[in-house]
Amino acid sequence: MDSLITAAARCLAQGDPLGALKRISLRDDAPALALRGIAMAQLGGFPRAKELLRRAARSFSSKESVARARCLVAETEIALASRDLSWSSKRLEVARATLEKHGDRVNAAYAGYLEARRLLLVGRLDQAEHMLSNFDFALFPPALRTAHELLVAGIAMRRLNTKAARAALARAERYARQASIPALMAEVESAFRLLTTPAARLIARGEERPILLQEVEELLSSKVLVMDAQCRA
Repeated sequence: MDSLITAAARCLAQGDPLGALKRISLRDDAPALALRGIAMAQLGGFPRAKELLRRAARSFSSKESVARARCLVAETEIALASRDLSWSSKRLEVARATLEKHGDRVNAAYAGYLEARRLLLVGRLDQAEHMLSNFDFALFPPALRTAHELLVAGIAMRRLNTKAARAALARAERYARQASIPALMAEVESAFRLLTTPAARLIARGEERPILLQEVEELLSSKVLVMDAQCRA
């Protein structure tokens, strides 16, 4: 791997997509296309990012299975960021197996994280937790540990376990600071705000007021009879 590719990859790992593009924006070889795709994804240009990653995957030879698997993982991340859940989880599973087979544990774990995130988005909390349990994220870089804790917090919030959610977000904040990636720190801050933003409306004795997620949790665990207006028969 040449010095420009190495430098661009380092920029992306540090959350600096513009720095990466300055080094490889005019290159069309497979590694540069892949990195350009990841850079565009970090900048929010998802259609262009997907196009570049697919070009990169086609440009890598059949012997470069690890590089092609990494492209698929990156493309899956873009789909999730776009809330596109139509992609094949089977293809991601094959990519994850390829990465594990060749010793790329970090990207294999990230592929598992993406699948768990998809499961969370479709409401399969038990399956998402089971997927996360297959990886020891303590062995991985701060950025991946941050992503893991954000997912743990998301599961806890959906289960109305605000104590567990706060603990996971506190760990995510610590790891995000270690990673020193502004976008990651912003994502943690955004998740924290969900705990201090009204999550429901309580109507009792003719009065109505907004309540936080923790108050919803306390209300549902009390002996008060609760009629949920969102429930459907």
